[in-house]
Amino acid sequence: MRLQITHETVYSYKPAVETAQHMAYLTPLNSASQTLLSHSLQVDPEPAQISSTQDVFGNTRSFFSLQVAHNKLQVLATSQVLTQAVRLSASEVAWETVRERFRYQAGASFDAANEFVFGSHMAPRHAEFAVYARPSFTAGAGLLTAALDLMHRIYRDFTYESQSTQVNTPALEALAQRKGVCQDFAHILIACLRSMGLPARYVSGYLLTLPAPGTVKLRGSDASHAWAAVYVPDLPEGEQWVDLDPTNDRAGWPSPGEDYVTLAVGRDFSDVSPIRGVIHGGASHTLKVGVTVEPVAEPMVLPRQTQSQMQSQGQDFGPGQSQNQSQNSGYDKP
Repeated sequence: MRLQITHETVYSYKPAVETAQHMAYLTPLNSASQTLLSHSLQVDPEPAQISSTQDVFGNTRSFFSLQVAHNKLQVLATSQVLTQAVRLSASEVAWETVRERFRYQAGASFDAANEFVFGSHMAPRHAEFAVYARPSFTAGAGLLTAALDLMHRIYRDFTYESQSTQVNTPALEALAQRKGVCQDFAHILIACLRSMGLPARYVSGYLLTLPAPGTVKLRGSDASHAWAAVYVPDLPEGEQWVDLDPTNDRAGWPSPGEDYVTLAVGRDFSDVSPIRGVIHGGASHTLKVGVTVEPVAEPMVLPRQTQSQMQSQGQDFGPGQSQNQSQNSGYDKP
């Protein structure tokens, strides 16, 4: 599926910000399972400098600095990606086997998934998470089977409620109140898996949402999304991180669905916050974020024989104009 994402962030400051340095995670991953076709990042006011590097997890992060006073900062990220169909591989490995594999053993070979076993600031290991997770992790249960059951339970037990939590609400608090948003559910699932001794990571991205029947999709009406991934070591190389979305009860590889776009991965949200920075001035501010995810139609390509038949019937498309351009602009209207 070909998808276009427009992510606009606007900060309004009072009084003006004199200087600022920011870091943004707004470039979708380019991987074997997701192709980044195009990406642009526009910043207003124009930065004194801007650059992009790759972080330790393989994400693209962009740095930019502003050396002029400004009352407003606008960051517009526009991307187009090609996602692939999802599948869920069969795994036989028991969860206890994986837990023992990631226990510390002197002289053990290094596994990059090790760092995702340890608790992080927003997804800590804690006895309460283990208590909630344990009914899914029965003796001898397969890791993937148990992780999927845990995802199903979070979907059933928790209520999605906008503004019921803040970006910095502790996962333990969200666990206790049994409600939150996608970020909370992802952190709870990750913390539960880690508390059982299993590697789990945070995934940020987008999800294509469709308007209600009879209504028009509004630009900027979508939002960033978040889910989790569990490490399943007996799956083929490159397919060992299986994505789990407890908000929508969907799972798969390379993502929960081809209508998902993976932006970045990390230990928790704090590793991959879309924009963060340090400013001098601007004692108070307001923030507005608008996200639009929309499908892009593939150009229509007719077999060569059909093209010849149409040309012989007098349908000449003219110099420099292809048949595809005549029939289809290549984009669907939202």
